[in-house]
Amino acid sequence: MSKLYSFTKTQLINASIDEVWDFMSSPVNLKKITPDKMSFVVTSDTPIDKMYPGMIIAYTIKFVLGIKLNWVTEITHVEPKKYFADEQRFGPYALWHHKHFLKEVKKGIEMTDIVHYKIPFGFLGDIANILLVKKQLAYIFDYRYQKLEEIFNKR
Repeated sequence: MSKLYSFTKTQLINASIDEVWDFMSSPVNLKKITPDKMSFVVTSDTPIDKMYPGMIIAYTIKFVLGIKLNWVTEITHVEPKKYFADEQRFGPYALWHHKHFLKEVKKGIEMTDIVHYKIPFGFLGDIANILLVKKQLAYIFDYRYQKLEEIFNKR
C-alpha cells in the first residue's frame, strides 16, 4: 500500500481579497497558472466562470513523462474569500485532495495550497513519487508562484 504524501506552498500576494478570490475561484484561470508544456485544456461542457460546491471540472493534461491524461476534479468545499477544496474523481492519483486557503494579512493576502495525495501501484508508486511525481508537483507550484507574482506582485 502506498503512503499518503503532502505538499504545501505559501505565497504573499499584493492585492485585495476580492481580486485574489475572483482570480483563484475561476477555473478559467487554471490554464494561466499551469505550465504550457503540460498542455492543460478544460474539457467540461458547462461554463465554469465561478466555482461552487459540487462543480465538476474535466480537463486533459500532460503529466509525468509527457503522458496525456484525463483528469476530473470536484470542488467539494467553498467558503468565499477564505477557502476552497478540490478532490480528484478520476485521474492519475489514488487520492488527490487540494485545499486553497486565503488569509488577509498586513501586506496583502497570504495564500496557502495544501495537497494530500497517494500514488497508485503500492511501493512502485512510492518509487515514482521519489523519482518523478514529487519533482513534478514542485515544478507546477513553483510555476504557479511565478505566474501569480507576475499577475499581482509586479504590476
